[in-house]
Amino acid sequence: MNTSLNDGLRTPLWTPSEDSIRGSRMFDFARWAERRHGIELPDYPSLHAWSVEQMNEFWQGVWDYFDVVASRPGEQALSTSENSEADTGMPGAQWFPGARLNYAENSLRAARTRPDDVAIIGEHESRAPSTWTWGELEARVASVAQQLRDLGIVPGDRVAAVLPNLPETAIAMLATASVGAVWSVVNTDFGPSGVADRFAQIEPRVLFVVDGYEFGGSLRDMTGSYAGLLEVLPTVEQLVVVDQQPRDKVGALPEGSLRFSEISGRDVTPRYEQLPFDHPLWILYSSGTTGKPKGIVHSHGGVILEFLKALGLHASLGPEDIAYYAVATTWMVWNMLVGILLTGSRIITYDGSPVYGGPEKSLELAARNGATFFGTGAGVLAMMQRAGVVPNVSMDLSALKSILVTGSPLPDATWDWVYESVSDTVRLGSDSGGTDVTSAFIGTNPYQPVYKGELMGPYLGVDAQSWDREGRRVYDQVGELVITRPMPSMPVFFWDDPDGSRYHAAYFDMFPGVWRQGDWVTQLSEGPFVVHGRSDATINRGGIRMGSADLTHVVDQVDGVAASMVIGAELADGDYYMPLFVVPQPGTRLTQELEERIVRAIREKISPRYVPDEIIEAPAVPRTRTGKLLEIPVKRLFQGADPSSVNRATAEDAEVLDWYAEAARKYTSGA
Repeated sequence: MNTSLNDGLRTPLWTPSEDSIRGSRMFDFARWAERRHGIELPDYPSLHAWSVEQMNEFWQGVWDYFDVVASRPGEQALSTSENSEADTGMPGAQWFPGARLNYAENSLRAARTRPDDVAIIGEHESRAPSTWTWGELEARVASVAQQLRDLGIVPGDRVAAVLPNLPETAIAMLATASVGAVWSVVNTDFGPSGVADRFAQIEPRVLFVVDGYEFGGSLRDMTGSYAGLLEVLPTVEQLVVVDQQPRDKVGALPEGSLRFSEISGRDVTPRYEQLPFDHPLWILYSSGTTGKPKGIVHSHGGVILEFLKALGLHASLGPEDIAYYAVATTWMVWNMLVGILLTGSRIITYDGSPVYGGPEKSLELAARNGATFFGTGAGVLAMMQRAGVVPNVSMDLSALKSILVTGSPLPDATWDWVYESVSDTVRLGSDSGGTDVTSAFIGTNPYQPVYKGELMGPYLGVDAQSWDREGRRVYDQVGELVITRPMPSMPVFFWDDPDGSRYHAAYFDMFPGVWRQGDWVTQLSEGPFVVHGRSDATINRGGIRMGSADLTHVVDQVDGVAASMVIGAELADGDYYMPLFVVPQPGTRLTQELEERIVRAIREKISPRYVPDEIIEAPAVPRTRTGKLLEIPVKRLFQGADPSSVNRATAEDAEVLDWYAEAARKYTSGA
């Protein structure tokens, strides 16, 4: 469990210098706001309070400070109610009514001022990196956009892609946005059924695919997958192949398909459709572990403003920065990687294995390219830490200013490892948000110290609080993470949800008019947050709730444990079953001695109350393709759910999920 909740000791791992604070874009924005409004914003708490109490001023300020490109500015940040005050009702808040703009135009604005500067570096396993300047990037986006128009694609049409993390993927997305069509992408590890679950419902007219890519030291020829994809996506009228491999190394392309290399090199004047603020930009998806994934639709204007705030102010990224996210295209963090272009920063893409050449691959890419910002999932850093990697001995990471971790809570041991083995000057942030807003609710900022296991506080413009089940705000105890005021990047709608009932049920059922994220958190009286995991995956012993992540963090630090997962299943007879699944270190087994050490750690570091009913050796922990634990579907299996109700296509390894289904079958049948 987090140290700050146990012994009251809050010793910072890192404290920003006065120079680093003053050099941040957030500090400059605060001075700009002070001059504009005649107010004082001396620190982060005062800046945050202003951002949520004066939402019109704050979000208009983000627009004006970053000089958002628009053919028509909005009349005001938030539409007003009858009493002329900002209408902050949820759902349904109307942002920047009357505005006309385009996400791609804002992303490529540096092409007009710095056309010869590098915008994207495309890294691969063995092929030489590809480099694209801002001018080249905009030219290729314009060319692909013109091809889409030639195909009859108009605003509102859907363009889908099954592509890895390539510069061409970013170009295809920006070209789609230029036209006003709606983008959606998954990674190449999805089979036809997983693709169909997502794309069949949105009925795309164009599908981008890749001819092949390197992964784990071998070439993966993707040409054999096209027929299966087109079979499950009957609305696709045109296949576009990102051709990057020698033609003798991959199969032939289908007749009628277009080669990306041939449609991206024409001399075309850039053209950006001017769209309403809330015009759909892209469709992201819920995990879909117990049914078809929900299509979550975000808007051009909402994403522009949210990314400028999150990446420009919180991450403090600007034209002098080089940024790398270790991410696959399925995860919404890939959208944030491309979103960094909005700040004028250079980005790095990589389409290979995250462990090619060793577990330190991600940091090696950051070091080799002089990255100032590195983003990743918690699992990547934890994997490096457990492998005993010491990057600051073998790599030059002196350019690195910040590391941003998301996806799941970072283990305590990994926080220490970053400052001992990566850099003792880096700002390490653990942020929590979601696909729902394609950004974060709570996390890091340039002003405050870093404490192990803690998220510094709410993001600007986010009124994040912890509530008990009666809707009362609570501190220093576990509660539901809620957002009490709207954000511009909240979904404009769910796909195929004409009356909004699915949208409402996802966030507003428990507390009408207040967004419930579905995460258990503790907000400390000092302000920071600790995240405990999904609220429907919480462990409930005798009416006392605790986040499952709190328990597994302790278990994972026991010598001999590679990974663990715990569930708490409420059974039909009123009983409660709490098994702990443990993955031993490679080459070892779950022995009685290891079990005893696990139990002792739980008793001493958490409470005897949370000693599991059973400790079960498992081959691996089940995860989604974006690295999230599949605790909830496994819990439902142990409660008697039909295994066919669990969507195997969402699993990183479907065979691992099958193992848990069989374990649940044996338990429920008494075998």
